[in-house]
Amino acid sequence: MFEGQPKGLYALALANTGERFGYYTMLAVFVLFLQANFGFSAGTAGLIYSVFLGFVYFLPLFGGMLADKFGFGKMVTIGITIMFLGYLLLAIPLGKGGVAITAMGGALALICAGTGLFKGNLQVMVGNLYDDAQYASKRDSGFQIFYMAINIGAMFAPTAAIEMMNWAQTSLDMNEADSYHLAFAVACVSLIVSMAIYYVFRGTFKHADRNKIAASSNANASIKELSPAETKERIICLCLVFAVVIFFWMAFHQNGSTLTYFARDYTATSSSGLASMSFYVLNLVLGIFIVYGLFGLFQSKTGRGKGISAAIILAAVAGLVYQYNQLPETTSVSAPIFQQFNACFVVALTPVSIALFGSLAKKGKEPTAPLKIGLGMLVAAVAYILMTFGSIGLPAPEFDAAGQPIHMADVTPNLLIMTYLILTFAELLLSPIGISFVSKVAPPKYAGMMMGGWFVATAIGNFLVSIPALMWGASLTVVWGVLVGICLLAALFIFVILKRLNKVAR
Repeated sequence: MFEGQPKGLYALALANTGERFGYYTMLAVFVLFLQANFGFSAGTAGLIYSVFLGFVYFLPLFGGMLADKFGFGKMVTIGITIMFLGYLLLAIPLGKGGVAITAMGGALALICAGTGLFKGNLQVMVGNLYDDAQYASKRDSGFQIFYMAINIGAMFAPTAAIEMMNWAQTSLDMNEADSYHLAFAVACVSLIVSMAIYYVFRGTFKHADRNKIAASSNANASIKELSPAETKERIICLCLVFAVVIFFWMAFHQNGSTLTYFARDYTATSSSGLASMSFYVLNLVLGIFIVYGLFGLFQSKTGRGKGISAAIILAAVAGLVYQYNQLPETTSVSAPIFQQFNACFVVALTPVSIALFGSLAKKGKEPTAPLKIGLGMLVAAVAYILMTFGSIGLPAPEFDAAGQPIHMADVTPNLLIMTYLILTFAELLLSPIGISFVSKVAPPKYAGMMMGGWFVATAIGNFLVSIPALMWGASLTVVWGVLVGICLLAALFIFVILKRLNKVAR
């Protein structure tokens, strides 16, 4: 899994981990903050959330255009600085009035602009690492490792947000609304760490700045010049993939919208016994150590390596036994905590995915990237089919006289956990593979813009996230049924154009 990868991959991945940790810490509590601090309705909070997500993923298009002209590294540096200023402004408690709303809007604008310069261009630099022939065959697995690193940051984010808020309320005597700002301050610290990693290890990926490569005649000679017809066909095929990606992210990013509302309004607020183990992030980390230890045990070629892997497994199992014996009688389950499961599953399942597709590749049976994207849409549909069946018989959401949501039921948390697991399978089939596909197929002179196009598709999907949120109040089976239908139609579309996509992917 990690063998044969360029050194620059790990530096870029870790820099992105720090940035994503801060972003997902903020995102874990954002819609709840909007309702608690400003009294916004579920629909209004969901709309703000989706518009914010939309611009976060739309602006990389322009960030890519600027990077194609001025350099990827320069745009990444400017972007992360602007993001820091945005999180810093969001961390200042200013109350509930017009000034606070204006400041929040300004903070969100800065975060969007900074992410637009940072996110896509960092990923283009990752793709450029694999232009070297010795690394070309490792492109897909490299992006899966990069994607896993993103989710390491995301996995700890909900716990960081919740614990920081609890500390602020108990130790600093802050009210709930003000405590959200300290959760946002965590993002400021994480960006400082991200910047430090980026600059300390810059020497390992400096050559991946495309403008620097273009300055070298040797590098230019290695880049194949495409004909206008080939360039046009590649761009058309990428746009067709982008059309499918729109609906995946509309469905997937319900994790911060309607799935969070379901966690708050319909899911049991406490857990006990073995089931409560999953709500402590340390236990999830120990489980991940067991997965990686098992891979090391079976894949290691030396007795020493197998021994280390066995020791890791035994230590992790011992840690889980200890944690179980220390469990309280009941464990509180808060709505944001469910967002840790997707990230955890990505980190745990990435080596499984790489091993599975690596094995199929050796047999000549690995699905093409476009086929994986289509399968990902089918799997996403399965997740919402599960939510549909799990919601049968539940009443529609209701609100009190003040417009605040009422807790309607105590559904087992396992429903949401299983949904997140299935969505993770879909995500692993679609997101890292799709990004790798873009980096491979994009015409070289439009590499930044095409990676920006991937994020524009994600942005449009995020704008559409608000549609199910605005439906919150209708029957739950209708809300989830709409998402099922959208995923199935998108899967059908990708299968119809599969031959055309496979042709440019060769």
